[in-house]
Amino acid sequence: MSSQRGSSAQDRRQSQQPKQPLPARAAQAASRREEYERRRRERQLQAGRQAQIQRLKRRGLWSAGIAAAALVVFLIAHAVTSGGGSTVGTIPGVVTYSNLARDHVSGTVKYPQTPPVGGPHAPVWLNCGIYDTPVANENAVHALEHGAVWITYQPTLAAGDVQHLTSLVKGHAYVILSPYTGLPTPVVASAWGVQLPMQSAYDSRISQFIQKYEQGPQTPEPGAPCSGGVGAPVG
Repeated sequence: MSSQRGSSAQDRRQSQQPKQPLPARAAQAASRREEYERRRRERQLQAGRQAQIQRLKRRGLWSAGIAAAALVVFLIAHAVTSGGGSTVGTIPGVVTYSNLARDHVSGTVKYPQTPPVGGPHAPVWLNCGIYDTPVANENAVHALEHGAVWITYQPTLAAGDVQHLTSLVKGHAYVILSPYTGLPTPVVASAWGVQLPMQSAYDSRISQFIQKYEQGPQTPEPGAPCSGGVGAPVG
């Protein structure tokens, strides 16, 4: 009997305790959901930022690789077209001259080589190209200083031989072709400080000489122009 009375009293006390209103419980649940969603969005944003960083890193490495490859291709193409980095080795018969003056002078200069390979020269260079009449030594030497190759031939050379020489020099921005009176051999190739006399217009060393010395390592002023000077080439 006493047990029943105790149980009844306990039930009354529990029934008298205030219960949490339903709106408050709903608000707490909504708050928990909002917190969960906020944290989920933060994790997504963080993952997205990390993925973007990785993409940028990969893109940067890829771009750097492309730039490096392009630079290598450019250097190889420049070496092939200009001759400055040519793989041509020693060309038999080439004579080398050193300690050549580079003064600008007016008037006629008496040169020790025929044709000249350097020394005092006119203030204005000869325009590179193909000439069918002799050109002034002093202007041609200035063009050599800029990295030009000068192919000269005896005026009596056969027309077919001259045509062949023309085909060899066409398309080269730093090559001069002209007849030259008094040459020691039918054809002479010259650049600053180097010269190659030859007996034939079909000598394979002509192309080698152009490849090696057009804007080659012997050039005192590489990159200086070979146009905008004097002379009117026909080709």
